[in-house]
Amino acid sequence: MPEGAHAPSPLDPAKFRDPHTTAKGEIRATVALSALKTLWFNTGSLCNITCDNCYMHSSPTNDDLVYFSREHAHRYLDEIKREDMGVKEIGFTGGEPFMNPDLVDILDDVLSHGFQALVLTNAMKPLWQKRAELLTLKAKHDVKQLKLRISIDHHTPLGHEKVRGQGSWAPMETGLKWLLEHGFHIDIAGRTIWGESEEVERNAYQALFAYWGLDLDAQNPSRLVLFPEMDETTDVPEITTQCWGLLDVRPDAMMCASSRMVVHRNGENLPTVMPCTLLPYDARFDMGTRLSDAQGPVALNHPHCAKFCVLGGASCSA
Repeated sequence: MPEGAHAPSPLDPAKFRDPHTTAKGEIRATVALSALKTLWFNTGSLCNITCDNCYMHSSPTNDDLVYFSREHAHRYLDEIKREDMGVKEIGFTGGEPFMNPDLVDILDDVLSHGFQALVLTNAMKPLWQKRAELLTLKAKHDVKQLKLRISIDHHTPLGHEKVRGQGSWAPMETGLKWLLEHGFHIDIAGRTIWGESEEVERNAYQALFAYWGLDLDAQNPSRLVLFPEMDETTDVPEITTQCWGLLDVRPDAMMCASSRMVVHRNGENLPTVMPCTLLPYDARFDMGTRLSDAQGPVALNHPHCAKFCVLGGASCSA
């Protein structure tokens, strides 16, 4: 918690229990799938580092989500084509995606199918070890179709390492600069947990990008994505059907209106489709094993739905 911040109130245990009504008995908001534009593959929950307050609880020892296989990826890519689902982008999140031994092969398949690819990465050692494979991939495909979003949790090494651990800045910087030198398209993801205004944060990131010689507009929210804090133990309002008008927020602007994510939980034979990237472990949100099973509406029955998406206005997609 940043210095000077107040301790948050604990979440009311009566909230986010019923998919249809809130703790106050009001009708819970739902989001319909307007068009499936982005499909996410969760590559696995293992990560080379343990970040403070990681919503995924990723770490070097957490294998609750196993490595997503190339075989399973093929099935979903084939289903998209067979059912003419109109998906434009395949996203990759984790854990750290570059720890998955199949990642580059899956990226090759995704790009060969004509999809855009977006990889969320810390740009540290796992990526560094895949440099040769990445260069081969780049030589084979249009590099504009592949985006890598690098996590830089603060615009200073001190802040970044407060979240990601001591010694995490230098390898991230090395990996990022290597990507730049070799012509890869990169975006940046930061966090809004520091008590700084968005203007201050974006200006500070812009100064960092200028120092690195990075031609990236920090004022562009698709090039510098600033994510709100996610803590499902702290209190947050439940979202009712009336909230759309009161907050002037559109249901079709929510991540689950245009995205789905596939996870493969340890011990399960097949992957499962989830509404979004934020709820990989919550079986209440399981939507089936096929994308065609996951076309229904999503009840906003989780603190992340309220704080991250509706109130925070965030989305993992571009």
